[in-house]
Amino acid sequence: MAKKRPQTKAKRPQTTDGARGAGADGLIPVVGAREPCPCGSGRRYKACHGRAAAQAATELVHRPFEGLAGEGDWVALRELVPAATVGLTLRSGLPEGVPSVTLATVLPMAWPALRRDDGSVLLGLQNDTASGDISRDLADTLQRALTAAPGTPVEGRRAPADGPRLQDLLDPEGAFEPVVHEGFEFWVPDAENATPEVTASLERANAAAIPTVRLTGVDAAYWCETPDKNHLRWVMPHPEEQLLDALARLHAAGKSSLGEGTRLVGSFRAHGLTVPVWDLPSGVTAEDIEKPAAEFAERLAGALATDAPLTPDERRARGGLTNRQVTLS
Repeated sequence: MAKKRPQTKAKRPQTTDGARGAGADGLIPVVGAREPCPCGSGRRYKACHGRAAAQAATELVHRPFEGLAGEGDWVALRELVPAATVGLTLRSGLPEGVPSVTLATVLPMAWPALRRDDGSVLLGLQNDTASGDISRDLADTLQRALTAAPGTPVEGRRAPADGPRLQDLLDPEGAFEPVVHEGFEFWVPDAENATPEVTASLERANAAAIPTVRLTGVDAAYWCETPDKNHLRWVMPHPEEQLLDALARLHAAGKSSLGEGTRLVGSFRAHGLTVPVWDLPSGVTAEDIEKPAAEFAERLAGALATDAPLTPDERRARGGLTNRQVTLS
């Protein structure tokens, strides 16, 4: 049910994985666990700054995009959508020489970020991150991209444990309006002068992209086309247990479909949110599913407002839905 992220044969950017300390750049050299900590405290590294570094490496933030405008779309663009961009609004405004900041699902050569020749910044969302907090790693990459030399990519690294998160850098009132693209041509404003590596990466990415459309009548719902059937993947903000109960009520009542030939087949778990998935006949387009999705949203709202115990049929329906969950993150 999930898309395949575009793959390239290019070497992925290396992660700078230093331990955090009091150096001018927020990093101190990596040393052995039993060696003296480079900060000068006199304690062993594992009992000093090594402890914070180890915690930063293993602590997982369950909902990294919580509090951001468009949380469901952040999750969809991270896990489900091949090619999309979103203009980002910074709390402090754009720095001098940076005309725009754009979030992109994927960048050429799997770069975490890119400062273009004109000074604009592209921030890649679907990259591996070094710590357990995607939001903090992305914020660190964004900050470094804002000051990078024009025309250069930004490599990944583990963000300092006390560094800002996206929630600190982005304007909470700023609109988050994804634009879904058929391919990755947005990578290269001047395709004729692109390097052979970027051109090859673009061709591979376009070949792997699944046709995808964002619905306009409901939030964070994405239609996609595959060779055998189409799907609707809908990122929902409701608590998982409450949502599964509501879906089970509708399923048991025969009201969980989106029309003839459609079927609720399960769900994904991704970054703290649940993503119900429907199978659609291959002839059903994104436009066809707009009205049924809006009608389903009304039925779901009613089911979410019900707190009565589940009936036996509803419990069986819930068990079936739970067994067909796939965790993406």
